[in-house]
Amino acid sequence: MRILVVDDEAVQRQMLSGFLEDLGYEVIEAAGGAEAVAKFKNEHINLVLLDHRMPDMNGDQVLEEIRSLNPRVPAIMITAYGAVDTAVRVMKLGAVDFIEKPVDLQRLLKRIQELEQDISVDTDFEQVQQELEEVELPVRIIGSGRAIKEAVSVARRVAPSPWSVLITGETGTGKELFARLVHGLSMRRDGPFVEVNCAAIPENLFESELFGHIKGAFTGAVSNRQGRFEQARGGTLFLDEAGELPDALQAKLLRALQEKRITPLGADREIEVDVRIIAATNRDLKELAAKGEFREDLYFRLNVFEIHIPPLRERREDIPELVEFFIRKYGAGNTRMSEAALDMLMKYDFPGNVRELEHIIQRVVTLARSPVIKPSDLPPDVRSGQRDNYAALSLESRLAAIERDEIVKALEDADYVQTRAADALGISERVLRYKMKKYGIKGRRWRG
Repeated sequence: MRILVVDDEAVQRQMLSGFLEDLGYEVIEAAGGAEAVAKFKNEHINLVLLDHRMPDMNGDQVLEEIRSLNPRVPAIMITAYGAVDTAVRVMKLGAVDFIEKPVDLQRLLKRIQELEQDISVDTDFEQVQQELEEVELPVRIIGSGRAIKEAVSVARRVAPSPWSVLITGETGTGKELFARLVHGLSMRRDGPFVEVNCAAIPENLFESELFGHIKGAFTGAVSNRQGRFEQARGGTLFLDEAGELPDALQAKLLRALQEKRITPLGADREIEVDVRIIAATNRDLKELAAKGEFREDLYFRLNVFEIHIPPLRERREDIPELVEFFIRKYGAGNTRMSEAALDMLMKYDFPGNVRELEHIIQRVVTLARSPVIKPSDLPPDVRSGQRDNYAALSLESRLAAIERDEIVKALEDADYVQTRAADALGISERVLRYKMKKYGIKGRRWRG
């Protein structure tokens, strides 16, 4: 990191420079405002530490100049003349912080380290966005808030490694999207991406689903069948809802991950498999392991790296970008969201996260009577600022309600053709029929 230290007092300038150089930073000094602007023009600078009162140019003027040259480079103003109006003014001009003399070096260091982390995250995020465009991966990252940038930064850094990744987050936050992002940024991007929904496979079929079987292994095994491990050779195996893995299968999965070998049901020989594991869960596997409800050794095997996807209520700054994206996806060219309607969406907690927001936009652009979406077009729970559909329900019931909504949407999208809806949901047709019966969802509806 290259830091430009600007101060007309030689002792102060040298004290700051020496402190920073001892910590490994590269420092460029300027004894006045004009010299600082000249060096900023000709040097690559990552951060500016700027004295406020100098004889040739004051800090406000220097800050305006460097902001006009490159507004992305952060600046910290340092002065012995601390005042509220001065602080407000320089922050409006674009300074990221305001520190009084004598400088608390530890406070300064902490702030520099935070900025260094921010710069690194921003760089990672921009490189990922550029790579997604160049490689034309089927992944879009919508949002530019700090929380989502940090998640993308971690994804970029872990993607080239061969190790397992655990993606955590609530239902609807986009865990599968990030799994595909890690796969797409990895050396395995040309290999298959095979998904297993651990919550949707009946326990008695799980072993066959993962490891495959040979003809005659059990009643109904009329031919050999490759399991998901073999299908994912050279690529990525994505274990969605990993917290739902049956107890009996956890030991076998652990062994497969350790040995990189599997044994299909009924076979008498092992098969080598080269796959990268990405798991996702909306449950706290560490807590489950502490309670003895999930194998601790498997948890550590899956959680070599963790990527946490924050819920939408913790990254509200991304809502406008997401709304615009979904309107473009589902609406006509002239459809737009009114400021009042957007304000209501910004204040809503979104128990179903991004997935719920997508469904809301999908519905309102279809049903709205004018190109401008108004507050009256939004669902009642959004208009009231309350989660009327979910607030009185237990967590289990909320998740069930969201699952039911997902099934209904998939059926509607598939014109109630159950095979297509099951494929879209990533479950078998038999599991779909079971869930339709469970939630009282009728089959194909009469259309007049």
